[in-house]
Amino acid sequence: MHSQFYRLAELKRDLRRRLRDAQVSPRAMTALYTGLLLVLDLVILLGSGYGVLSMFIRILCWLISMVLGAGFVLYCMAIRQGERSEYLTLFDGFSFAGRLIALNLLISLLIVLWSMLFVIPGIIAIYRYRFALFYFYENPDIGILEAITLSRQQTQGRKWQLFCLDLSFLGWTLLASVPTLIQNFLYYSAAFRMLSDYLSSPSGVLMMPDASVLLLPGWAWTLITGAWIAVVAMFYLPHYYCAQLTLFEEAKSASSFRQSPDGLGGL
Repeated sequence: MHSQFYRLAELKRDLRRRLRDAQVSPRAMTALYTGLLLVLDLVILLGSGYGVLSMFIRILCWLISMVLGAGFVLYCMAIRQGERSEYLTLFDGFSFAGRLIALNLLISLLIVLWSMLFVIPGIIAIYRYRFALFYFYENPDIGILEAITLSRQQTQGRKWQLFCLDLSFLGWTLLASVPTLIQNFLYYSAAFRMLSDYLSSPSGVLMMPDASVLLLPGWAWTLITGAWIAVVAMFYLPHYYCAQLTLFEEAKSASSFRQSPDGLGGL
């Protein structure tokens, strides 16, 4: 494990140099991306309810966020390849949104099916299909099943490396989750107090806490959470995706060498 983290540390140092040299600021692009995600969260909050319209708004915002995520990865791909990428790259995913959504749904279905066997097969499946979207972003004309197959092949022997990469960014992920952790603490603390009161005097009806225990209205927490995530993401999100893309490129290069027609790849 120590060798993996040492290798990842070297990789991150190289990526910091690449990101500094990017013509479009990674922090500005991240701010735009996370800002749009915050707008979508606010739209979901404003349209919250239990009707068909509310469900439609939730699904539509989820699909739009998926497509914006593709655009952000395309931006990171351009940085990795030393190419110029404009802010409008964030919206490039809309040109192949239909097949992108289908691939995401298939990956999610496969992960759920593997998770039904046990937790560990589900975790392995997350890393088994990690490169499928990268193949698709690189070549949107590729077949969905082909992207899945290529990812399964290219992640053989690399799942541990991908896991170590995620582990190396765990601190940033936890930092970005601070507002959510605070909300959960306030809610479950109130729930525990109400349960304790009920058990000590079970004469009434056990009630669950309402939104007032969070001290702030829902829209305020949405703004705080979104703004906090945007600030934290500016310092790590481009590095995280560029690091994944580096491992993706290494996996492709190793595969090309093994499959070289002169037969030397098998040595």
